[in-house]
Amino acid sequence: MISRNFLLLGGILWTVAVGTACGQESAAAKHPIVLHAARLFDVAAGKIATPGEVLVEGERIVAAGSSVEHPAGAAVIDLGDTTLMPGLIDAHVHLFLHPGAEDLQTVEESVPERTILAALAAKDDLMAGFTAERDMGTEGAGSADSAVRDAIDEGLIPGPRMRISGNAISILGGHEDAIHYNPAQHVLGNADYANDAEQLVETIREQHKEGSSFVKVYETGPDRMVPGGQPGMAPVAGDPEFWDFHTPYQYTVDELKAAVAEAARLGTNVGVHDQGEPGALYAAQAGVASIDHATQLSDATVRLMKEKQIPAVPTFTIFVYFADHAPNAAAAAREKAMLDYKIHEFQRQVAAGVPMAVGSDVGPFPHGTQAKELELMVQYGMTPLAVLQADYLNGAKILMMQDRVGQLKAGFFADVIAVPGDPVKDVTAVERVSFVMKGGVVVRGRGVGDRE
Repeated sequence: MISRNFLLLGGILWTVAVGTACGQESAAAKHPIVLHAARLFDVAAGKIATPGEVLVEGERIVAAGSSVEHPAGAAVIDLGDTTLMPGLIDAHVHLFLHPGAEDLQTVEESVPERTILAALAAKDDLMAGFTAERDMGTEGAGSADSAVRDAIDEGLIPGPRMRISGNAISILGGHEDAIHYNPAQHVLGNADYANDAEQLVETIREQHKEGSSFVKVYETGPDRMVPGGQPGMAPVAGDPEFWDFHTPYQYTVDELKAAVAEAARLGTNVGVHDQGEPGALYAAQAGVASIDHATQLSDATVRLMKEKQIPAVPTFTIFVYFADHAPNAAAAAREKAMLDYKIHEFQRQVAAGVPMAVGSDVGPFPHGTQAKELELMVQYGMTPLAVLQADYLNGAKILMMQDRVGQLKAGFFADVIAVPGDPVKDVTAVERVSFVMKGGVVVRGRGVGDRE
């Protein structure tokens, strides 16, 4: 039998080999490149241009549209009957997780092993067309994600442009603490702990020292469905089942404000794991960059999110995956009820005009398959165009890369993918990526010098 360690070693050697190949291609791609295809998606205009061309010099886009200049000596890559699009953005990933028991993998697998798996996950995501991502916590691997990000940035391994947080931050006994293990064993939790505003600031500073580029905070804890309403809470107008969902908050408004202020001092922002109220209201009042999961949003929270342009990141794919892969009938019923509730509330949020971004929570399900998130958001109530613009425009904003990624536009990174058909008519096209360029380097599909 081939050992797991042998397979991991083989995988990382392949990753390094691909990274080396990428570096070689980069050195050879200093001449201009023109990408040509049947169509091009203009993100800001929300239109498909026919045909589509992108002029690339070095790592940047020089021009994009129906036609561009073809400089002398430019190589032309004809991608045929496809649509050119910016590289996809996933605003909620976990490179350090893989399918299986999440709590056990973080206990049984060493940080070096998990780091190797994270490098392989980063490659899978890139090959699926995701050229920018936000890693929402290493789940107990500390600042190991900074090593993966730095290796990607230095061209040692292939992967997306990464925003990383290290561990997420939680309260003692809160979300991702090891509260169901034997206390005498002192099993470590999967988060860094901070119990008040002072500790939040201290923890953020420590994570920044270790290389984090944004802050991930757990604002809510365990969630459950309890039909019949929450005592003392008035139902939302037109939605009598709103308070059937329960999740305790972990930080007050003032504590979250301290975290947001410290992140801003460091030139970054805060994303929160937040399933519902009143934590979501506190997060919106504090001015976080995104409210992730966002299963339950009150009318007051919706108003604030619209006013402050704080996107919700629904993460449907993980909910669907858990519902389809529950360990027993009781768990399946619980997950299905949660998903049904989430869909209902998402439709209310969309109708109310809540800003959205796209994040899949990939990790507990296989990396490289998360483009399904866009399909689910359309299935549950958004138009394909709205989802694509949410992915590119709001996703880039959350990652603080809005002047570099998310559009095929002069001066932006040459992060380009090609998909079949017209994604504005059929968003599932993003699940069939055939070509990936990152920073002017072809990492998947036909490149410079390839023959038919």
